[in-house]
Amino acid sequence: MSPSFFADVPEKVRLTSLLNLPTPLSEPELLSELTAMSQQNAVASSFLGGGNYQHYIPSAVKHLVGRAEFYTAYTPYQAEASQGTLQAIYEYQSLICALTGLDVANASMYDGGTALVEAAFMACRITGRKTVAVSMAVNPNYRQLLKTYCQAADISLKEIPFDESSGLAAADLGLTEQDACYILQQPNYFGNIEQPNQPASQCHKNGSLFIVSIDPISLGLLKSPGEYGADIVVGEGQSLGNPQSFGGPGLGIFATKKEFLRQMPGRIVGGTVDLQGRRAYTLTMSTREQHIRRERATSNICSNEALCALAAAIYLTLLGKNGLKSVAELCLQKSNYLKKKLGARVKWPKSPSFKEFMAITRLSPPTAELVCVTELASKQALDKLAQEILSG
Repeated sequence: MSPSFFADVPEKVRLTSLLNLPTPLSEPELLSELTAMSQQNAVASSFLGGGNYQHYIPSAVKHLVGRAEFYTAYTPYQAEASQGTLQAIYEYQSLICALTGLDVANASMYDGGTALVEAAFMACRITGRKTVAVSMAVNPNYRQLLKTYCQAADISLKEIPFDESSGLAAADLGLTEQDACYILQQPNYFGNIEQPNQPASQCHKNGSLFIVSIDPISLGLLKSPGEYGADIVVGEGQSLGNPQSFGGPGLGIFATKKEFLRQMPGRIVGGTVDLQGRRAYTLTMSTREQHIRRERATSNICSNEALCALAAAIYLTLLGKNGLKSVAELCLQKSNYLKKKLGARVKWPKSPSFKEFMAITRLSPPTAELVCVTELASKQALDKLAQEILSG
């Protein structure tokens, strides 16, 4: 390689000798060495949560999403060449509608955070208002993303403090005629289950839209947002058959009422019939910047998370209504088992929670941390964690 290739690299940071690397190995030798190294890893239970969760993924999910026709699928713009992809997305949309209790869903978005931001912007378009109200019990990462987007779009952001005594959203929202929407998380970031009927009523009385960010697994037990008046539902769908993968990719859930369909961002797949009367699928209502003038586009998000959405559709189909309920029940029961073991170390013990809760893990000074328990946690792991916290 020509010395001029490194001309822009300062001499003081250039290598002056060859790297001290081991001799090359054959493929069998390399595989043997890597296997030996991997066996040194300690298998540990994870009790981290906060938006990215360790749930069991059925083997069928991994095998089906890895099929070539899905894994390397052609863009769904060319409907005649991608009916399988379009049908898979359509089924995903239908499952999300059933899960959320709303009329229409898009083909997914980047992740839960961007879905929440797009919902807020959609509310501003619908109402013609320029202020977004959000509970401070919503995921702080989502709120930071919302803050960044609002600053760039000249939209005011109003963060409403939560009740410190309960870990729940404020009862009185104090909405004004400038507020396009109010955003609630259910369960909230602290894992506590909100009472959404009152904020829904306040929003609709004020002419604001009610946006709810959900944990889809919790809907195996909790009421669907559509039942208590949510206008737009968003959420992170990673827990539906997708691995944690060190934080990504995510799966942005987005659903709304039929009356707001034309303001919904992202891709939407619709069902129709062809000239021979056969069932067919195609992209529809695509008011995106690739199709119309940028200033009139409902979103500048260009892609959906089709493969992750497919995994979610397979996961929900495999589990069915009763299976999803069973997963949710296990999360609830195991989480409450740990709460009972920790006793006084649990913060906000009177507030019901789903699979996450705040616990005081160190007494001096008292530090509350988020603890997450899913269906994968064993009794032995829960007992060990409780012992470590109580002795800390």
